[in-house]
Amino acid sequence: MKRRVLYSEAHYPTIVRNKGYFVDKTQYIKRLERVANPVFLRPRRFGKTLLCSILRHYYDLNCADEFEELFSHTWIGQHPTGNQNSCMILSLNFSLIELNKDIQRIERNFQQYCNGELDALRDFYPSLLAEMPEVIMDAPVAENLTAILRYLKKKCLPPLFIIIDEYDNFANQLVVSHQDRLYRELTADDGFMKTFFKALKAGRENSTIRNVFITGVLPITMDDMASGFNVANFITLHPRFEHMLGFTQEEMDKLLDAVYQDHGIDPASRQEVGAVVKNQYNGYSFVRPGADGVYNSTSVMYFLNWFQDYQTMPKHLTDLNLKTDISWVRRLTASNPQLTEEFVDRLTVHGSIHYDDVMLMEKFNMHQFFEKGFFPISFFYLGMLTRKDEYFLQLPNLNMRRIFTEYFNEIHRIDVSTRYTEFMQAFSNKPELEPLFAGYWQEYVSQLPEAIFQQVNENFYRTTFYELCSRYLSRWFTWHVERSYPKGRSDLEFVGKYNEIYAGLRWVIEFKYFSNTEFSKFKTSISDFQLRSQDMEQVTGYAEGLQEEYPEAHISLFVIYCFGNQGFRVFEAG
Repeated sequence: MKRRVLYSEAHYPTIVRNKGYFVDKTQYIKRLERVANPVFLRPRRFGKTLLCSILRHYYDLNCADEFEELFSHTWIGQHPTGNQNSCMILSLNFSLIELNKDIQRIERNFQQYCNGELDALRDFYPSLLAEMPEVIMDAPVAENLTAILRYLKKKCLPPLFIIIDEYDNFANQLVVSHQDRLYRELTADDGFMKTFFKALKAGRENSTIRNVFITGVLPITMDDMASGFNVANFITLHPRFEHMLGFTQEEMDKLLDAVYQDHGIDPASRQEVGAVVKNQYNGYSFVRPGADGVYNSTSVMYFLNWFQDYQTMPKHLTDLNLKTDISWVRRLTASNPQLTEEFVDRLTVHGSIHYDDVMLMEKFNMHQFFEKGFFPISFFYLGMLTRKDEYFLQLPNLNMRRIFTEYFNEIHRIDVSTRYTEFMQAFSNKPELEPLFAGYWQEYVSQLPEAIFQQVNENFYRTTFYELCSRYLSRWFTWHVERSYPKGRSDLEFVGKYNEIYAGLRWVIEFKYFSNTEFSKFKTSISDFQLRSQDMEQVTGYAEGLQEEYPEAHISLFVIYCFGNQGFRVFEAG
């Protein structure tokens, strides 16, 4: 049976039994055993639920007969810790708990879900828990859990291993929807959440709970829960766990090579496909600025799911499920439209923003969440920004550049859907850069508010031009933004898809921007402005590295000058 990409599958045994591709991260199980009560945060759709499934099946004593099948091919299967299949598992996913309009209903939903999972323990482990205390469905979860833990201790039964996925889900929704009163009630000292975490702490202290592994997105709730579970260890920003989720470059290369080999795909396209995947989905540096980033694993699987079946790149490279995260961002930013506009404008124009590293390292509470200084931190945890260095966060890849540009267009009410067909269609029939950019300038740039022209730079033009072109030309082209070469980084590149009519076409474009004041110093008109020798040398230097990588490519070099809001010139440099 041929291995396959099982997109969005988070149940570990299903992946193993259906020959799904699997990037082995099980060496981290051994590292996790050295941490008491680890809390590990990552953005949505980064593989947290699959990690929870792996832990569940590694520690579950019910899975002892399946250990060889499930783990023999993995690192941990060949280096077991000795704790495998030694625990009963209580696995909770707080994203399944429905919110409501008052704290009593929220608590009732919490009770119904958690007490239901506690009651199910009797069915999962009948030989051990046949006489387990009855779970009272409308009683506090903490009371039922405490009663069960006492029973485990009295009978000297195997401990519980507790996994809580999306621990912050409903609390975060209360925060971003500005339901402050409900949030305060949720995290009150005598509230059901805090008493639940106190019961977990007691179980850890008397060893009826082997460990508690917690995942989520934002570190808000746990800070407000500190007095209830002050034994938590936040490992989110620990270097030893930086690559526990997401794919490293080495892992990505092995995975892509395996897909090529298993599905008999022509290796001639391997280099080009690898470059596109890296540009679109790599770049997340959660701990060490400047270190090799990781790929968003779910986005990679979205791409490969299509690629394995059709042996071509999908037309649209952004996973629609990822784009739905922008609705979460809208809720987050709705309370302060002016701040939102400033924030999105800054990232669209510059691609990066200042941050306070101390704020990033510390847990924060809901009162700080909407402050201006915390916006970058919130977006870091949401996966929209990543570390550039010790002072700036940046958009990690083209996926996020495109999503933020779409949000920029939405905020400023810029039409990107009805006025571009004619010149885009002309370009798809006969690729010529000058009329394409002229259409962009006439139809897109003309809509920009005057205040934006006081901020724009080369990054703004290459980003918005790329995003617009990608809407209409993705069937035939992919793009690179700021691709690295020995002599620098190119601004923008058009790449003809290897399986389409413009295969082999590669355009390297350098943008140069002059404000109206700067342009006036040249004492010339736009029509008389000439290509500068230093700019031609710059773009020619990129081409040398590109020609070495792709000796068969048809390379064209361009410099585009943008002059404030007055106009532009396009020069072909070679």
